[in-house]
Amino acid sequence: MQGQSQQQAYDRGITIFSPDGRLYQVEYAREAVKRGTASVGVRAEDGVVLAADKRARSPLMEPASIEKLHKADDHVGVASAGHVADARQLIDFARRQAQVNQLRYGEPVGIETLTKNITDHIQQYTQVGGARPFGVALIVGGIEDGEPRLFETDPSGTPYEWQALSIGSDRSDLRDYLEEEYEAGLSTDEAVGLALDTLAQSNDGELAPDGVGVATITVDDDDGYTERSNDEIESILDERDLLATDEDAPAENGDADDATDADEE
Repeated sequence: MQGQSQQQAYDRGITIFSPDGRLYQVEYAREAVKRGTASVGVRAEDGVVLAADKRARSPLMEPASIEKLHKADDHVGVASAGHVADARQLIDFARRQAQVNQLRYGEPVGIETLTKNITDHIQQYTQVGGARPFGVALIVGGIEDGEPRLFETDPSGTPYEWQALSIGSDRSDLRDYLEEEYEAGLSTDEAVGLALDTLAQSNDGELAPDGVGVATITVDDDDGYTERSNDEIESILDERDLLATDEDAPAENGDADDATDADEE
């Protein structure tokens, strides 16, 4: 009983290291991320692609209300996995940082700078008593000095740069798929196809157009961050033989119940 009591003390205190050097609350935050539906980021030669699984828990839910992709600035997009409420707080923080940089220096914020500002903010919540860590991971992608950049934020407050990555449920399997299929020098259109192929790996090889979101930020696009329409996504899914049939849709939504708990809290 005494051992269990001591374990609980380390378990409850975010500012207390366990004897083996672990912060249990940060590890629990990572588990919350794993419960969220998957998001994928792919860096192409001429841009960045963000894709997110947006399956609804019920056919009565409006797909547009599921927030997984966000515009932080004209040249920056963010995909999330984990607790949506936590993600929204970090997205708002990122948007403020982007505007502050624009007003202070008269230029768009760098992707690496923005990511490190976000992770510095996240890290503060691993040192302060009375607060919990953010139960969300983010993929931050965009264009910096004419070059595409792609980063991940972790609940511990650590930034990582990637060529391609996945966060959320089935992360390991999706990352293995990306490691096998990713090639340097992909065009943005090819990267969109790879991102959708990757998400399909955790959806029985099929995706519904309103159950997935895709955003691109390209070097030459004056519009910057752009989300693909359902019609465009449907066309790509049909072309790649990933389009879910109508009779599969109810089962797909049912299977998503457990995986989307974190994303809808």
